[in-house]
Amino acid sequence: MPRPVSERRVRGRIAVGLFKPAGVPARAIEEIVLGLDEAEAIRLADLEGLYQEAAARRMGVSRQTFGRILEEAHRIVADALINGKALRIEGGQIVEQEEQHMHEKVAVPTRGGMVDEHFGHCEYFTVYSVRDGKVASEDRVDSPNGCGCKSDIASVLAKGGVTMMLAGNMGEGAVRVLKANGIEVVRGASGQARAVVDAWLAGSIKDSGVGCSAHEGHDCAH
Repeated sequence: MPRPVSERRVRGRIAVGLFKPAGVPARAIEEIVLGLDEAEAIRLADLEGLYQEAAARRMGVSRQTFGRILEEAHRIVADALINGKALRIEGGQIVEQEEQHMHEKVAVPTRGGMVDEHFGHCEYFTVYSVRDGKVASEDRVDSPNGCGCKSDIASVLAKGGVTMMLAGNMGEGAVRVLKANGIEVVRGASGQARAVVDAWLAGSIKDSGVGCSAHEGHDCAH
C-alpha cells in the first residue's frame, strides 16, 4: 500500500482561486489544478526566498517531500503558462495556520551577558524559549567555527527552532542568510540580552525597530 500523504501546513487561503489567459472564456480552455500545499511551497521558496530545508520546517514536512512538492508546483505553473491553460488553486492535504505565529525561540548574539554589537564576532548565542509571552528558559549555543553567517550558525539555530534574532549591528548579507533559513531579524538592540528579549516580548521593541537599548530594570525606549 502507498504511504498516506501527510498534512502540510499552509499560511492561509489565496485570495484569487482561478487564473486564466486574458480574453478567453474559462469554459473554452483546459483547466489545471495547483494544490494549496503546492502554492504554499512556491510562496515560501520563490516569494519569501527560504532555503528548502527552512521551508520544509514551515510546512511540517521533510526536506525531500518539500522538494517534490515544489518540483510538481513548478511543473503545473509552467504547463498553465506555456500551454495557455486556466490555473485553479484549491485542494491538497493541508492544515491551515495563522498568518502570524508566536516565536517560540529567540536568539541573541551575546558577549558577557550583553548583546554583542558585532554579530560576526560574537562570543556565543543565547537562545530563549518563550511560552505564554514570557521567557521560560535559556540556553547557550556556541558556533563551531566562530559566529557569523559564514559559520553556518543560521542553519544550526534554525534547526534548533529559532525563528527570531534580536541583534546589534549586522550587515545585509547576514540578514539575508538568516531570513533564508526562516529567522526574522531585529537590528539595533543593545544592553543586557535577557532585558532586550523581555522588552521585545513586552512590545517595546518592534520587529522593524532599530536603535533600541535595554538594561537591567529598564524597558527599551526608541
